[in-house]
Amino acid sequence: MRYLEITVPEGKRRAVLNILEDEGIDYVVSDETSGREYTAVVRFPVPTQAVEPLLDRLKRTGVGDDARVVVIDAETVISEGFATLQEQYSYGGQTGARTSRQVLRTKADELTPPFPIYAAMLLISAVVATAGLLADSPAVVIGAMVIAPLLGPALAANIGIVTGDARLKYTGFRYQIVGVGLVVAASIGLAVLARLAGLEPAGVDIVVATELEERVSPNLFSLAVALGAGIAGILSLTRGFSEAIVGVMIAAALIPPSAAVGITVAWGMSGAATGAAALVIVNLLSVNLAALATLWVAGYRPQGLFEVSPTRRPTYTYAAIFGIGLLVLTVPLASVTLLDFHTTELESATEAEVEDVLTDPRYEEFEIEDIVIELDGNYPVQSVDRVIVTVSSQNAGTEPGLADRLYREISPHTDDPIVVEVQYVVAEERGRTEQGDTANGQETDVQDGPLRVSSGI
Repeated sequence: MRYLEITVPEGKRRAVLNILEDEGIDYVVSDETSGREYTAVVRFPVPTQAVEPLLDRLKRTGVGDDARVVVIDAETVISEGFATLQEQYSYGGQTGARTSRQVLRTKADELTPPFPIYAAMLLISAVVATAGLLADSPAVVIGAMVIAPLLGPALAANIGIVTGDARLKYTGFRYQIVGVGLVVAASIGLAVLARLAGLEPAGVDIVVATELEERVSPNLFSLAVALGAGIAGILSLTRGFSEAIVGVMIAAALIPPSAAVGITVAWGMSGAATGAAALVIVNLLSVNLAALATLWVAGYRPQGLFEVSPTRRPTYTYAAIFGIGLLVLTVPLASVTLLDFHTTELESATEAEVEDVLTDPRYEEFEIEDIVIELDGNYPVQSVDRVIVTVSSQNAGTEPGLADRLYREISPHTDDPIVVEVQYVVAEERGRTEQGDTANGQETDVQDGPLRVSSGI
């Protein structure tokens, strides 16, 4: 519920009261005696869903241009007339669920902090996220998401589009672009310092060492976080859910990938940096497209014959830009997704082929220990480079012909030129019962030797 206070300009008093009486709204009117070209102050409670159509009607009659309106949250109203009004504005059985677009603009503005505070919080978030990624600490990365103030700008830009508020729109987009740039720049600086200080040793694959692979080689499933964050952000603002939780979701889509760009740039990994940058852009487009579509479908746009057209064209234009950008950038994401499916299929096929080969009496002493599919590391779109099969036996030494046999069986399952590597683990066990218990005075001795043989094209 909302409580409205309207300061009525001179000559508009009767028009305002006629509208309220026509809507069946109980009001209280007081004379305004300050001498500032206002004639009265009208106060009345209304259901939340009635605020927007009522203010639109006042504006169409010319009252809203000069009047001053204050909207206040109301805890409860005890009145038979208000109960009737609440039923009148109940859509689909929900009373007062939808926030008016006038209030929505105010909320989006409040969630967008002053730029110095915004920049400072993002710099702190960037430092924490970069440190968390370099230290391979998910808890620290989550902490960076919590303090990133990205919800307001993401929502403000799209609320500005659908409501025709140019200032809100440009502020939202400027904050988003500059904010991501700040995170990338801060991450580059911190990562360079970490590398120079030797906190991360040279010569290592920083992507593998810090588990950045999902951010530098993203797949289509990465879109789910950003799209969900955009939709949830609008719903949190329009339906009264917790904005803080949704803000973390939006930060999850933007802060870690932006920090990953900085880290990979500092390590000179252009391919990985390109993949992480593509994910940042895709997530930005996804958040904004989802938010824009949710707002438009929910009806947050100026109403009336003369007000829909001016916002419809910009909305469609921005939606087309976001959509086309996503379609272009999802091509490499689709390639990575197909690679993931292919890797899973190849691993399953390799396991089946190895089990079949080891049924041969010549190899009956061997058992499968592990199967690993290695990629070539050419980020962001990689390919299968090597299949590593680890087998164990109780006899030291390699088995001539096993690697060649496995290569012939496995290579037809992929179009990539691969290497099949067989690693042998020599194992010796004593004193184990059928239940796996070890008797007194007996021991198990397992030796991992460097014995290995490779075969490939």
